[in-house]
Parts: sequence; C-alpha cells; structure tokens
Amino acid sequence: LIASLGDSERLEVAMVGSEGMLGMPLILGLDESPLRALVQGAGSALRMPAAALGRHLEQCPALQALLKRYLYVLMHQLTQVAACTHFHQVEARLARWLLMTQDRAHSDRLHLTHEFLAMMLGVRRAGITLAAMALQGRRLIRYQRGDITVLDRAGLIEAACGCYAADRSIYRRVITEGGALAGTS
Repeated sequence: LIASLGDSERLEVAMVGSEGMLGMPLILGLDESPLRALVQGAGSALRMPAAALGRHLEQCPALQALLKRYLYVLMHQLTQVAACTHFHQVEARLARWLLMTQDRAHSDRLHLTHEFLAMMLGVRRAGITLAAMALQGRRLIRYQRGDITVLDRAGLIEAACGCYAADRSIYRRVITEGGALAGTS
C-alpha cells in the first residue's frame, strides 16, 4: 500500500498478501482510500464487489470480527512503518522489507530494482545500493540486475530492525491466535 504526496513522492506504508485484503475502508463504511495499491508480483487474487462485502459483513458477525482484527493489524503496520522510516537505518529497513516481501511472495527469489526499492523505502537509490551491497557482503542475499535471492533468512532476520518481529508478532497474536479486541469475542 502506497501513500502519495504527489506524482514523485511515494512511500510504501503497508503490505498485503494472501494473509489480508485490500478495501479495508469498506469495513469503516467508507468507499474511498487514502492509499494506493501497487501489485508487486505475479499471483492470483479474489475480487468481490463492495456491496456484496457489505451484505456479508451484515450477515456474518464472525467475518466482521475477523476483518476488524485485520484492520487493527494493518493500522499497526502503518504506524510501525512510519516509526521505522524515521528511526531505523536503511540496511535494517531493507532487510525488514525483503523479509516481508518474501513472506508474501512465498519465494526466496524476488524481482526488485534499486529504483523500486528506493521508492518503497523512501530513500535515494544510492542508499539502496549501499544497503544491498552490505547485505550481499554478509552473504544474506544475492543481488544481480534486479533479481534478489534470499540466501540466509535467519541472518536476514538478525539484520532486520525489530519492526519485522513486531509485525509478525501482532499478526500472530491478533489474527492467528485470536487475541481479544474491545467489542469482539
């Protein structure tokens, strides 16, 4: 999910894969989103008209509760990315971003250019080059002409800032384990 401040000022603020969905403003009764969705890789997706989702939410309190939980996870991810962008070094942020992308792509091989990564992380292309070279020098990734291969996932987790662990933890606690939120059972 991308926040835009203009044609050239864009920043990735959250990721959605097979674990989630787009259109979360619909849960709040809104038909517009402040974010743009950008598909990064090949795969399949399911699509449902907004009106049909609204009917299902009215008829299925369990679906409504689950999507409220996911909305909470997404809000957490938005705030985590904002803090991460401000406080953490590019190398650790790149490691976090690659791990999150790998989780959603279900592959060790990712096709990502430096220019694209720079846009996603809100840094200059040169910063991505230095960070990718550092991760490659530690044999955590292999990078060649827009193709990144994760070689050492455990090492990449160690190189990532704590935001990656926080993202996985909140998802596990709220969605997988079903931790209670106010107003839900």
